[in-house]
Amino acid sequence: MSYNAIKKSFDLGDGRMIEIETGKLAKQADGSVVVRMGDTMLLATVVSTKGAKAGVDFLPLSVDYQEKYASTGRIPGGFLRREARLSDYEVLISRLVDRALRPMFPSDYHSDTQVMISLISADKNIMPDCLAGLAASAAIAVSDIPFNGPISEVRVAKIDDKLVINPYLSDLQRATLEFLVAGTEHDIVMVEGEANEISEREMVEAIEFAHKAIVIQVQAQKELAEMVGKTVKREYSHETNLPELRERVFAATYDKVYAVAKSNSGKQDRSDRFGEILMDFIESLGEELNDEVGFLSKKYFHDVQYDAIRNLILDEGIRLDGRDSRTVRPIWSEIGYLPSAHGSAVFTRGETQSLTTVTLGAKSDEQLIDGAFFNGYQKFLLHYNFPGFSTGEVRPNRGAGRREIGHGALAMRSLKQVLPAEDDNPYTIRIVSDILESNGSSSMATVCAGTLALMDAGIKIKAPVSGIAMGLITDEKTGKYAILSDILGDEDHLGDMDFKVTGTEKGIVACQMDLKINGLKWEVLTAALEQANEARLHILNEMKKTIETPREDYKPHAPRIVTLKIDKEFIGAVIGPGGKIIQEMQRETGATIAIEEKDNQGIIQIFADNKEAIDKAVSRIRAIAAKPEVGETYEGKVKTIMPFGAFVEIMPGKDGLLHISEIDWKRYETMEGVLNVGDIVKVKLLDVDKQGKLKLSRKALLPRPPRPEDHKSEEAPKS
Repeated sequence: MSYNAIKKSFDLGDGRMIEIETGKLAKQADGSVVVRMGDTMLLATVVSTKGAKAGVDFLPLSVDYQEKYASTGRIPGGFLRREARLSDYEVLISRLVDRALRPMFPSDYHSDTQVMISLISADKNIMPDCLAGLAASAAIAVSDIPFNGPISEVRVAKIDDKLVINPYLSDLQRATLEFLVAGTEHDIVMVEGEANEISEREMVEAIEFAHKAIVIQVQAQKELAEMVGKTVKREYSHETNLPELRERVFAATYDKVYAVAKSNSGKQDRSDRFGEILMDFIESLGEELNDEVGFLSKKYFHDVQYDAIRNLILDEGIRLDGRDSRTVRPIWSEIGYLPSAHGSAVFTRGETQSLTTVTLGAKSDEQLIDGAFFNGYQKFLLHYNFPGFSTGEVRPNRGAGRREIGHGALAMRSLKQVLPAEDDNPYTIRIVSDILESNGSSSMATVCAGTLALMDAGIKIKAPVSGIAMGLITDEKTGKYAILSDILGDEDHLGDMDFKVTGTEKGIVACQMDLKINGLKWEVLTAALEQANEARLHILNEMKKTIETPREDYKPHAPRIVTLKIDKEFIGAVIGPGGKIIQEMQRETGATIAIEEKDNQGIIQIFADNKEAIDKAVSRIRAIAAKPEVGETYEGKVKTIMPFGAFVEIMPGKDGLLHISEIDWKRYETMEGVLNVGDIVKVKLLDVDKQGKLKLSRKALLPRPPRPEDHKSEEAPKS
């Protein structure tokens, strides 16, 4: 049976090709494509219901990215040996695609929509995440689902001082900046990434460079949609509107909402007063009230809030808490708040608060990453928790959701850039940020609290990092816009941009941007970055009032790590048969010992919370791994008596032959009664032969007795 596959290819600009194919796989989905670059292949599908559920006024969109282990020739770990729930890495890729797609659907489209992206073949040097957005958008483009795209997503990196699109994984290790950028033919909609203290100008250049590549990929999708014949999208009607009711809601509530917005009240008080205005209007409806009218009244009231708050900012320059556009909320911080933690900090900015801890662990505490594309160990962990009470809500605690994983990843990107080099930091580090209050930008509070906690723990970070969340309010009709520093939760919800930037005094180390409007001008983006720099430096100065540089030493109760290097040949001797020796040392000393081979050496980490345990372990390992040196004197124990001499252990596991002729200057005919098993004797190492056998001598350490001829010479008469 033949398939009429339709293909569209394009060049990345350097000879590398990307191919989009449709019409061959998953044909019962509304849209499906396979995107291929080298041996990396992604299957993307989209399905959207024909109608919408009653009472739904948003887009129920789900995006899932999953890597099939067979794509890299691996079998999953764990008991089930099958792909399980999405890993954190897969969740992060799903979020990146979701954030790029969601703003592109019509605002009145409310059908349940599911996008699924699967890695079905992998080239270990071609990263699939930068192709996921292209694959998802292309699947929608070849369907009849309404969509204001296409969009695409690329990775831009600066390698050897040159900007590159979708670089190879092997080259990415040399990158000084790395961003995933998504956009349409005309606009940028999403940016996320990290950098090595770059300037604002470098960041804008990288985004502009990425957008040029995005334009080519969007055009390829448009041409593919024309080839498939899916340029006309399905008709839908998901909203019922009552224009007269909308006018009544605006007339009755706008001035009241504007007044509350201008009153400089706190978050909870403001929310309660908005709620009272809405309930007063609904009660005024009397017998007119039914389910539909009630639902639409709440929807139109949200529109009132949207207009009133934005107009207040654009027309009067006043924000909900009374600040102007550049002012950062009051900040206070404290370190060492938790006496038993290895490092801790409280960071509060306005009504957002993070309690963050640092825990120092051994190599055995590293996290195993068992993914299809990425697998190995990770020694820096950052976990972000957002409990319901932080916003005064009742919410079940069912573990980290996608939002928590995403916010934690942004903070981890930021702090990873300033950690000491691996050779200077033997610890596995875990940071945990518990958000205790939230009114905007809790991920940036995590960055600030994480920096303070690391310094409190005595980790020698390269420089402190602070973070700020920027917002944007625009009016397309008048061209007015306002860039907001340190946005509130409501400003994020009702604004046009959420732009988080983190950095040191020298430059930017990470960013995350989501846009909800079309047509962000480059000069506005540049202005937002400059204003963010001003706010970041202000926050850094406030943090320095609490602690300016890392503590000179770790906390007294923090564990210590000693790193030893031994010759590769001694690794087996330290471990012992079946791990017997290393387990015995851990049991007897109380230290945790980890050993690995690296660069033809054995790297040993000894981890304990007291010096005595470390010293004992170091002494034993050095004894095992020491090399006998010819000419050195050793104190050994007689292990075996033989007719021709004795075998003496001069180091653990290292016996040498003390021949009968080397015991003393006098001659022994037999070993009987000369030495006994268990005797301690001092010996000198005379030689190590080609087979590694040790030749010992006790005689060489004893004074040589006078010979008979020496006596004769003394008695001879003088001439």
